Amino acid sequence: MSEDVTSPPTGGSAGATVCVVGAGVSGLTALKALAEAGVAAEGVERGSDIGGMWRYENDSGTSSAYRSLHIDSSRQSLAWPDFPLDETLPDYPSHAHMLAHFERYAERFGLRRAIRFGTTVVAVEPAGGGFDVTTEPTAGGPRTTTRHARVIVANGHLSEPRMPDFPGDFAGTVTHSHHYRTAEPFAGRRVLVVGIGNSAVDIAVDVAKSAAATFLSTRRSAWIMPKYIGGMPTDRFLGLLIRRFKLPVRRARSVAARIARLTYGAQERFGVPLPAHPVWREHATLSQDLLPYLGHGWIAMKPNVAELAGDEVAFVDGSRERVDAIVYATGYRTTFPFLDPAVFAVGEGAPPALYRRILSTAHPGLMFAGLVQPIGPTIPLVEVQARWIAAVLSGRLPLPDPEVMEHEVREHRETVARTYLDAARYTLEIDARAYAADLTGDLARAAAR
Repeated sequence: MSEDVTSPPTGGSAGATVCVVGAGVSGLTALKALAEAGVAAEGVERGSDIGGMWRYENDSGTSSAYRSLHIDSSRQSLAWPDFPLDETLPDYPSHAHMLAHFERYAERFGLRRAIRFGTTVVAVEPAGGGFDVTTEPTAGGPRTTTRHARVIVANGHLSEPRMPDFPGDFAGTVTHSHHYRTAEPFAGRRVLVVGIGNSAVDIAVDVAKSAAATFLSTRRSAWIMPKYIGGMPTDRFLGLLIRRFKLPVRRARSVAARIARLTYGAQERFGVPLPAHPVWREHATLSQDLLPYLGHGWIAMKPNVAELAGDEVAFVDGSRERVDAIVYATGYRTTFPFLDPAVFAVGEGAPPALYRRILSTAHPGLMFAGLVQPIGPTIPLVEVQARWIAAVLSGRLPLPDPEVMEHEVREHRETVARTYLDAARYTLEIDARAYAADLTGDLARAAAR
């Protein structure tokens, strides 16, 4: 076992008072905001370069990107306010497009020099009014422990696969969408994809082009929305409805779903059951391809799995299919191995005790960036989160009393329970517009002091 020694940082900002864990979108944005606020910070990144999940085959092991991945929010809605995406890019950029944009962002604001790459965070422990951050070289070597006044956890929450527990045993190949990269290993095989989120549908469509047969299994189904309505990216169409007719988000989503239904037909006609819940209670699945692929017979819909039986899979409707490979697109667990669960943990279905979804009410020096799941793009929210964090850490934005913060957490939990489905997938759910308004309101009041 490597020996623990205490030493100053070997990279990043000298004398940094803040440690930022991760150099994906959230980490980069936090480092930029802190630098602009005059707060000394250093980033720590397990991989050899920036990008997080958007770096295809990232050597950090945390990327879930597959070769055909394109972002599900339109280009116009997901850029940093002060660093827009190139207008020549397609409406829905690929992972390669997004990574190139992040690299330009890091270069423009000189962020790489504040990051220690190839460094794994082993432990973050409260100590002496701050935190001891223990790290070790990812390739192996002695551990070092550094004291920081504050820690910002920004390493994402989409890298620990959640696997279902179906009865029985399966004789074929099993993988999770986190490890899926290309369709080549599934060519000529009978493939079952479990799940009906964006990744599940993308993978089923990708696999169907060369597989002998492709099945898509869903437990509760989902609302299937096209990526375009009237030739306009769907999120831009929603924004237009909200602005022009002053509709609340719930109503706008319901209207868009009806328009999509008129345009593409009833999804149940293609074998996709109509969900029992309204569209605003879930993340709709965006796909321009699923219904046509079902209509052409390239993909067959199946209900939930009842049992695994060797080279067959039995479903709850009594049907059975011979299957060679299963891809579980069943989501992720939100885990932070470097944090003792007594310090911080995210329970299944219970939003964590984070004021403004950022600051730990039990350990106010512990903050999280990007630990949210919005309906819509994350980057604009991460940007306002980063400015909020920088304002707090620079002293421009005072925090309310602990009782006020705890009350805000309780209200948020009640809102989530009241609004979204009772499922682990919605533990981190937020209303993007309302949330951004809360943070910008805080910043505006701080600026007016």
